[in-house]
Amino acid sequence: MITYLKIFLIVIHTFICSIFGLIFIFLDRSFTVYHYIAKIFPLGILIISGVRVKVTGLENIDSKAVYVFASNHSSQIDITALQWGVPNRLSMIFKKELARIPFFGWQLYLGPYVVVDRKDPQAAIKSLKKAKWVMDNKKISVLVFPEGTRSKTGEVQSFKRGAFYLAAHSGYPIVPITINGTNKIMPKGTFKLKSGTVYLHFDKPIPTDNIKTKQDEIALMEKVREIIISNKKEIA
Repeated sequence: MITYLKIFLIVIHTFICSIFGLIFIFLDRSFTVYHYIAKIFPLGILIISGVRVKVTGLENIDSKAVYVFASNHSSQIDITALQWGVPNRLSMIFKKELARIPFFGWQLYLGPYVVVDRKDPQAAIKSLKKAKWVMDNKKISVLVFPEGTRSKTGEVQSFKRGAFYLAAHSGYPIVPITINGTNKIMPKGTFKLKSGTVYLHFDKPIPTDNIKTKQDEIALMEKVREIIISNKKEIA
């Protein structure tokens, strides 16, 4: 019963934030106000859910810089925790199906986020180019989940190259982020939402201006995955 109440309140909160997001998307194309709404939105969800976020490693990053943030992914609550925990102006790559959701999906599509069609490889490349445009022209960082989908077990899955192609071709540093605890709060395949604590750790940015070949991208991919795994810990 409590979970259903939480979900109801989250839906209402999402609707309200989406309306304001749509309004300010048209009024402010720099997305400055939208960025503040994008902080209020996850904060409300975290409060309603009874979830706290503890962040470490912020000394490793510059909140005004542009990065490619690469994170592990095992729960729906990951995105919320990252939206709140990442101090930088933030964009994400989202699947096109979400754009069909009234109000919420519309503001994603019209905002600084980047839509991707996972079934069309050519469209995926276009999405990565759009992400680079957002970074260059709007000075907004991009969050990616290199695993491509949520892990069922909480273990870090194998990575896909898209995030590292973006980092290499954009020239911006890539920051490994490790999330711990979200698979206990809302595991994949369930709507049950438990209270608890999420732990985010920001590792040091890795330069990408020396990435020249496919082999370099693969080496970067393996390095980032190893860093994320090294910062994983079991949460009771």
